[in-house]
Amino acid sequence: MSVVESAKVRDTIAAPLNYIVDNGVLPVHYVDRPEDEHKTVKATYEEIQVDIANGRPLKHEFNVATHGFAFVDHVTGVENFLDESQIKSIYYPEIADLIKEHSGANEVFVFDHTVRFADEADREANKVRPPVRGVHNDYTENSARQRVRDMLPADEAEARLKKRFAIIQVWRAIRLPIQTDPLAICDARSLSEEALVKLTRHYPHRTAETYHIAFNPNHKWYYFPEMTKNEAIVFKVYDSGKNASTRYTAHTSFDDPTSRPDAPPRESIEMRAFAFYDED
Repeated sequence: MSVVESAKVRDTIAAPLNYIVDNGVLPVHYVDRPEDEHKTVKATYEEIQVDIANGRPLKHEFNVATHGFAFVDHVTGVENFLDESQIKSIYYPEIADLIKEHSGANEVFVFDHTVRFADEADREANKVRPPVRGVHNDYTENSARQRVRDMLPADEAEARLKKRFAIIQVWRAIRLPIQTDPLAICDARSLSEEALVKLTRHYPHRTAETYHIAFNPNHKWYYFPEMTKNEAIVFKVYDSGKNASTRYTAHTSFDDPTSRPDAPPRESIEMRAFAFYDED
C-alpha cells in the first residue's frame, strides 16, 4: 500500500494547537539583543484541542485564491536540501515557477528559505531551526510591505508597492515522508482578521512583525499526512489586494497523536516569495 493510500485511512484527528490569548496587550520580543530583554512583553498561549481533517481526499479542490493554500505534486531536482548552492540554483527557480502557476502572478521573486529539523541534535549539528508550535501567519500589513523594501532596491520597491503583491510560501519534506510534527493549515475563509494579534520582534538590524492567532471555533483545519519530498503545500501569508478573497493563512506544526513512537523526526523546508501583479 502506498503512502497516500495508507494516509487516506485517517479521516480526521483531534490534536492540541497553541493559540495566543488575546488579552489586549501586544507581545514584543527582542532577539539577540540582551540589553533590551527587560522590555520584552511575553505572549500568553492556550492549548486547545481541535479537529484536523486529512486533506488528501480533497486535494484537487483546494486552491490558493479560494482557500489560501493548495496541496500539489511537485517533483524537485534538489538532491540535498542542506546544500545552499543546490537550493539557490535549482530550488529557487522551481519554486518561482510553481508559485507563478498557482498564484496567477505576473512575476515571482523568491527571497528567503528556512530549513527546520524536529530532532534537537540534528538541528544543532546542521545549524537549522525547529518547527514552529504556535498558530500564526508570517507577515502583517506593515511587515509585508517592509519586506519588499528590505529585499529590493529603493526605487523598484516603491514602484512595486503601488501595485498589488502577495507573499506566498511553499512547504515540503526534504528527505523522508513527514511522520512527526506535520503542518496544519487553516482554510483562510474561516479566519477572521479579528483573530489576528500582532507580535513584534526586534532584531539587531531590523524589526519584524507576525500575526499570532486567537482561537475561534469556526477555524477549519487540514493536514496532509505523510507528505513526501515530491509533494508541497503552497500557501498565501499576505495579499495587499483589499478585495482579495483571502489575504492571510494561519498555520502551525502540531503533535500528531497517530505518529508512531519510532517515527523519524520531521525535516522540512519552507520558501518565501513575492508574487507581483500588474493590477492595483
